[in-house]
Amino acid sequence: MPHRTELYQDVPSTCWPIVYSPDYNITFMGLEKLHPFDAGKWGKVIDFLKEEKLVVDDLIVQAREATEDDLLVVHTRRYLNKLKAGKLAVDRGWAINVGGGFHHCSSDKGGGFCAYADITLAIKFLFERVQGVSKATIIDLDAHQGNGHERDFMDDNRVYIMDAYNRYIYPGDGFAKRAIKRKVELEWGTEDTEYLQKVQTHVEGALNELKPDIVVYNAGTDILDGDPLGGLAISPQGIVKRDEVVFKAARSRRIPILMVTSGGYQKRTARIIADSILNLHNLGLIDKELATSGAVNPKVEQMLRNSIADLTNLSLQ
Repeated sequence: MPHRTELYQDVPSTCWPIVYSPDYNITFMGLEKLHPFDAGKWGKVIDFLKEEKLVVDDLIVQAREATEDDLLVVHTRRYLNKLKAGKLAVDRGWAINVGGGFHHCSSDKGGGFCAYADITLAIKFLFERVQGVSKATIIDLDAHQGNGHERDFMDDNRVYIMDAYNRYIYPGDGFAKRAIKRKVELEWGTEDTEYLQKVQTHVEGALNELKPDIVVYNAGTDILDGDPLGGLAISPQGIVKRDEVVFKAARSRRIPILMVTSGGYQKRTARIIADSILNLHNLGLIDKELATSGAVNPKVEQMLRNSIADLTNLSLQ
């Protein structure tokens, strides 16, 4: 029987399924400025969307905090004892969490700036609580291999993983690669034309090979040219087009999609994420009413209207 939780509550139909909390932005007496990660990028994304008049505060879904019992769905108690609190994001047919995507964390081990296995948690909550959701596809397009969720779903045939990453950088987890059903290993300095062709081919191939009930899309912007950790050379326009390709593939197949923003270590990534969300809206691929318009998988449409699927986002207290 599913455990009791406050994470699944009705979301007003007037809200965009765009999830954010000010607690996503980590500060520590100014010392965060010395770290390569832009700890305030999530708030900047929301500010850009407000400037473009896509959202206002009252139309954004506020992330909820996970209890220890919620996190024990994925993590061991021993591991949780080492960590602070977490924040949750939601899924209502389609959703974009402007944080999240901690794909180096597995159920018993953190790594690479990742403290909670939020992708694993989201999928396991869906399997546990949403009738008709029995298959999931992870499309991981962060520059780094998503070894955390790969280790968690190593022997789970319900989860199909596609992962495209720079083959030469962290984490180089050979064991975790065994879980990848569609592996795309990229060279240093891969540019737009080659990258987008591979994304298009392999996303279409993955969704043709197995039609899932939910797609979790890890949309890291560390593929951007000049990123100090990613080692690829994708333009801002290439990132916007990449997200468009993934959403078109899911929407054309009537598959709900949950996007998280994951890595991205330059100040300009917040603007690019906002531009991508605006592009998805302009193309009609996301809309407040999309989740209730018959555009999602009929098996899960009603449950997705009334349920919240959860992603854990780190917020050190």
